[in-house]
Amino acid sequence: MRIGVIGAAGKIGQMRVATILAEPKAELAAVMDMTMEKARAQAHGAPAFTDLGSFLAVPMDAVVISTPAHVREPLCLAAFERGLHVLSEKPLHHTVEGSRRILAAAKAGKRHLGAGFNMRYYPAFAYVKDVMESGKIGEIDHIRVYGGHEGLPKFAFDWEYKSEISGGGALWDVGIHMTDMARHLLGEITEVYGVATEKVWKVPGSEDNAMAIFKSPSGVPAIYQATWTDWKGYKSAVEVYGSHGMVRGAYAPMENMLITMEKPGGATTTVRKRYLDIQIREKLRSWKTTALASFQRELAEFIALTDGGTGLRIADGHAALRAVEVAAAVTESARTGLPVKLENLGAMVP
Repeated sequence: MRIGVIGAAGKIGQMRVATILAEPKAELAAVMDMTMEKARAQAHGAPAFTDLGSFLAVPMDAVVISTPAHVREPLCLAAFERGLHVLSEKPLHHTVEGSRRILAAAKAGKRHLGAGFNMRYYPAFAYVKDVMESGKIGEIDHIRVYGGHEGLPKFAFDWEYKSEISGGGALWDVGIHMTDMARHLLGEITEVYGVATEKVWKVPGSEDNAMAIFKSPSGVPAIYQATWTDWKGYKSAVEVYGSHGMVRGAYAPMENMLITMEKPGGATTTVRKRYLDIQIREKLRSWKTTALASFQRELAEFIALTDGGTGLRIADGHAALRAVEVAAAVTESARTGLPVKLENLGAMVP
């Protein structure tokens, strides 16, 4: 697959380029960024551009769009108009309406839209999904998901936290991954009830904390929190409770705990996974090594998706849209005090 990268010089864009170069089934077709100097630095022999029209004139099959969300819509629409598949970073757009237009363009062009929810590939979270599907913990009763960090000191640019260009606060930042994780585990989210506050950083429209209850179509709930006031540092975690045990996955550090029992209240067996290789590698070479590995698996599945693959972990266009819709629904519910109902989207069919 010939793949171009828009936003190739950014922190994430550079890793996206690296995954394409390392993927046997992919070829870096072209790169684009704001200046020619930045673009050429990531080109690795491929054509480099600052102009979208010239970039899209290069023969390619797909494009990875690694830009801030507020500039992403015209890039996605132009790519779909050229008949290209798109792998987009998250959130898909900083508005629900823009996200819906992007999804509609993908469907109109009968192209695949992949969403950059790479945490689905983190070993600890993949393990949770696999345990759920194995039936080891019995019938699922409820899920807890959490994502948080210290807030504004973590950001290098204002587009990362100002709501008019980011979409919102913790819900749209660290929380968007865990919103997707909740849907990934529940199968779908069709009801949202939540609260959101701005008492700490006081950035208008950018919530410091959001807490919510999500429900699947069958009524299984997920308890959710996204925060910019976790003074201990970055942490994402998910816990799934069933009739015959529970499973927990967390990062950072990467870890799992599985508790199983033959019957409710019976003797328990506990399994712990520490991933010491990942912890040591990150200490020596940074967290980017873990992100890069997840991007590599995501790219391989994106290629498989465009080739008709099924049973994949990759987040599709419906997942991309639903994460944005849920983020907006939490703030709407906080405003009205009422739950917000959402359509059952299911899997995306281009």
